[in-house]
This record gives sequence, C-alpha cells and structure tokens, in this order.
Amino acid sequence: MNLLAAEQLGKSHGEKLLFEEVSFGVEAGDKLGIIGVNGTGKTTLLNILAGLEPPDRGQVVKGSGVRLRMLAQNPPYDPNMTVLEHVYQGDSPELQALRSYSEAMTALELRSGDEAAQQRLLTASQRVETLGAWQLESDAKAALTRLGIADYGARMGTLSGGQRKRVALAEALVQPSDILILDEPTNHIDNDSVAWLEEMLQRRRGALLMITHDRYFLDRVTSRILELDQGRAFFYTANYSRFLELKLDREAREAAAESKRAKLLKQELAWMRKGAKARTTKQKARIDRFETLQQEQTREAAGKVDVSVASTRLGKKILELHELGMEVDGRVLIRNFSYMTVPGDRLGIIGRNGLGKSTLLRLIAGRLEPTAGEVVLGPTVKLGWFTQEHEEMDERLRPIEYIREAAEQVRTSDGTMIGASQMLERFLFPGPQQWTPIERLSGGEKRRLQLLRVLMEAPNVLLLDEPTNDLDIATLTVLEDYLDEYPGVAVIVSHDRYFLDRTVSRIVAFEGDGELALHVGNYSDYAARKQEALRMAPGKAPAVQEGREVAALEEKADSSSRYRSRAPRMSYRDQQDYEQIDGRIEAAEQQLQQLTAQMEQAGSDAVRLQELVAEQRTAEAALDRLLERWTELQELAEQIEAAKH
Repeated sequence: MNLLAAEQLGKSHGEKLLFEEVSFGVEAGDKLGIIGVNGTGKTTLLNILAGLEPPDRGQVVKGSGVRLRMLAQNPPYDPNMTVLEHVYQGDSPELQALRSYSEAMTALELRSGDEAAQQRLLTASQRVETLGAWQLESDAKAALTRLGIADYGARMGTLSGGQRKRVALAEALVQPSDILILDEPTNHIDNDSVAWLEEMLQRRRGALLMITHDRYFLDRVTSRILELDQGRAFFYTANYSRFLELKLDREAREAAAESKRAKLLKQELAWMRKGAKARTTKQKARIDRFETLQQEQTREAAGKVDVSVASTRLGKKILELHELGMEVDGRVLIRNFSYMTVPGDRLGIIGRNGLGKSTLLRLIAGRLEPTAGEVVLGPTVKLGWFTQEHEEMDERLRPIEYIREAAEQVRTSDGTMIGASQMLERFLFPGPQQWTPIERLSGGEKRRLQLLRVLMEAPNVLLLDEPTNDLDIATLTVLEDYLDEYPGVAVIVSHDRYFLDRTVSRIVAFEGDGELALHVGNYSDYAARKQEALRMAPGKAPAVQEGREVAALEEKADSSSRYRSRAPRMSYRDQQDYEQIDGRIEAAEQQLQQLTAQMEQAGSDAVRLQELVAEQRTAEAALDRLLERWTELQELAEQIEAAKH
C-alpha cells in the first residue's frame, strides 16, 4: 500500500541547490535511511515530507487517512507541560483520554479530598478503560524509563536539551502513526537506549524514514537507503553494508562514463580545430555533437573532508588521574579512579546518561575541580576539546572569521603551511560559504566547523564529547582515519558503537554509584565480555558486579591457559573439532555467499530483504565463532608440538 509519494521535489536555499527531481514512494513496512554530507538537505527533505516546509518544485501526495509523526532535531515544547502531558499530546481519542486522566490526577493532588476532583478522576479513568488506553500509558512510561526519564511529572522547562529530545522521542514512538519520521534519533541517548530503540524499530510495522549517523543502527534497521549527493538522489534497496558496495559500483560506472566522455570530447576537439570545409549534414551533426559534449557538466565527486592537521609535540608525561573523585549535590559520580595515559592512547568513555561521562571530561579540561584526588597534565600538553553543544560559537561571525580566531595558518601532517581559507575548503566550505554567517549554516555544518576549529589549534590531547552527534558519515569516516594516524592521546565520550569500535583500544565504563571499570579492547570486545559475565552469573546485578565478574573470567582464562601450557593436550572434543573445523569454515563461507546472492535477487521485496539481513548477521556471527575456535585449536596444536621438542 502506497502511503506517501514524493514527485519531482526540488529545493534551494538562496543560490545553493539542495536537491532536484527527487521522486519516490513510501510503502507500508518500508524502513528508509537518508544519508548524505551535512548541508545537502536531508533535514529539509524530511520537513517537506512532513508538511512543515514547502518545496520549491514538485509535490508530496499523502494517502487519505495516513497518520504521520515526526521527531525533529530540535523539537518544540511547552516549558510548563509535564513530561507525561508532552507525551500525551495528539488528537487520537486514546491520547485525549489519557491527557484528561493526567490532568484530573494533578487536580486531585492539588485539592486532596475534593469530591468534584475525585469524580473527575473517576470519569476520566472510566473513559481510559473504555478505550483500552491503559496499555498506551504503560508503553509511554516504559519508553520514558528506557530512555532515562524517570520523573514523569517534571516540567519540560526544567529538563536539559538532551532530556527534552528523549521525551520527544518517546512521544513519537508512542503515538499511533503509519509513517514515523526520525531526525537523528540516536543523539543524546546512551548505548543501552540505542540498542533498545534498534530492537523496537525492527519490530515496528509502520513505515519509517530516518536520518542517522549511526552506521550499526542503519545497518540493522533499514531496508532501503536514499543518498543525497550533489543535488541528486540515489536509491538503493539495501541496508548500509550493501549500500556501500552498490555505491562503489555506481561511482566506478560514473568514472568510466566520464573517462569515455573526455575521450570523445578530445577527438571532437581535434576534428573541430582542423576546420570543416563545408557544412554538410554529417558535419553539422558532428559540430552539434561537439557542442553537446562541451556543454555537459559533469558533477564533481561528492565532497570529501580532508583532515591533515599536525599535532603539537607531546612529552613523556601526558595525563594522569590520581584517585579521582567527584561528588555533585550529595551524589557520587566518580569514586577513587586512577589512570595514566601513554602516547597513542585511545580511551572510550561509556555509560548511561547522567552518570558523569561529560563531567569526567570537564575535570580533565580543568573546567571543574574534583572533590577528591587530582588531575595532572604534562608540561607539553595542549588540549583540544570538541564539546557536545554550540554554546562556544559566536554565530554572528562568519566561518573564515571563526577559524582565524584559532589560527591564520596551520602546518599539515606533511609539513605544508596552509591558510584558514584553504582549510575551510578542505572541510567542504567553498569560498562564498566562508563569508556566510554561522547562524545560517545547518546543524551538521556547524559541528564540522567546530571540529575544524579544534584541530586548527594543533592539540596533542583530544577530548571528544559525543563527536558523532550531528556529523555526517563522510566526516566521521575521515575523523576515524585521522585518529588512526594521530600521534597524540584521544579521550572519547560516545554512544556510537561503530565509532568506538573503529577508534578506541580501551573502554572506561561508568557502572553506577561512582564505580568506573577499565576494559581492554573496543566496544564490541567490552559488550561481549559483559554478555558472557551475565551469562555466567545470571543472578547478580550487572551494574555493580560486572567489572568483578569480567576480571574473574579473565583470571580464570589465564589460569586455564597456564595449566594448559604446563600439560598441553587435546581433549576428544578438541581433536574432533580440529579435524572438522576447516570444512565447517568453508561451509559457513559458502552460506554467506549464497545469502549475498539472494539479497541481490530480493530486489524491492523489503520484507524478504530484512529476513535475509537477519540471516546474514547470524551466519557472520557463526563464522566468527568458527574462526575464533580455529585460532584456539591452532595455538593448542602448536603448544603440543613445541612440548614434544
């Protein structure tokens, strides 16, 4: 069933073309991810589809009776409303009944014992019962709790920006809709909430359109990708992993076509320069052909951010945390935490919202004083802090002025000195845009500008607080590559699992009650150990016991390894696995190849494609386990062989 159709949509901001001739349909069950470099018009496209902004050209046709809900990047709110009142906004009978019940409950609390207030509450309760809306109330409170909002009676005006965004997300999820539009839904929520949201959207039956930078989220939730690139829209019936393959194929075809066009143009140019002796029909056609080729304007490849700024030299002593403690309003956020960085350290900070992750960065940056212990910075340390918010930007400035405040020129990693204007061009801010007031930039463009400002100062210790919020995937990819080569230390607070997997080698997990636990490895390593610890000790509370359980598991593994090294031998099961493992791996690889072929044939069958994606993930996990087992058996076989000699 076609719920919505976009027909030949076009939009410009001033002289800048965002997109043109964008046409597509949205069917029931579609899960469409929209991606593109910041400033290409992703949010504008969602606003047009939601009816919040008119297109310059084309139209949006919505089916009769189709209900559409949208979560905006900066959702509006009434500061005097309570959290529940905000979530219960809407015109459905169920929401109206719940709203009346909530208002009656508040009135009764203010006038305890008042018979009229009691009667009003009873009437409202019966109305909710008649409509079967108690489940909706339960779902609303469950969503708020999973998103870290426990005080349902709090006024919206008293909440932080991140908390308001989470309340708005709960509202969008709870309210009945045929089409749900989400603009960066994973911003401002922690890893556990992202995983819950991922599962919820996978089960959701209605259509989904969303913008997100979270590549794991895109891969697991979407079945179609719409890419905005240089004013054009490209559609792929695929999840994010498959999209990358198809995009490479498309770019290769376009490069081949451009090479062929250039070759033809060169040939026609040579003929034209010889001069036509007569204007025969054949020669006239050839002249027309030359003019057509000459006038064809090939679009430049999608802009790529180029980060090549060098860092300041770093001494031996870098960053040391000695028995650090922090208490705020009687609540312990950090208790007795010590850590000493080494050159090249990549430290990821994770944990539920409100536990103190950003506070730790503020302590390191010297913006807060600890209540216990100390933060010691080496004499050569030059901090660069990429914050969550834009509050440090004077949006009346122009990008060139903002960057020149940091440095007129900077030395790149290859030793070249380049000016602020050139660096802005490398960060996809062309000449005219460098003189556009910052307030007119998109949210993602402001984040990209802020990142450039930090890097222009050539820091050797980077503090990145939720760096993936509002940055496009292209910028994140280059930032990841930059961190691969960055010689300094990076401390990263993030809920983006993919970004953490790509960039960090150690995890500091906030586990509640001020406890911080250190884990070696990236986020996936940490999550696997956490899952294993919970499996081995299901009766224990994970928040406090997790670090001890993981340590016990590692100690047990070390003990087992030491025992095995003293008397290496293969058990009967080891021997069976050793003889069969190669065949099992080959079969698993063949299964993955078959699934890939089936995904290519699935075409526009979104339901079947989603099933195949789930099967592919299961098969990949099985292959990973086989490869790990193969490595273990190979090491055991080598130990046995070495013991013989």
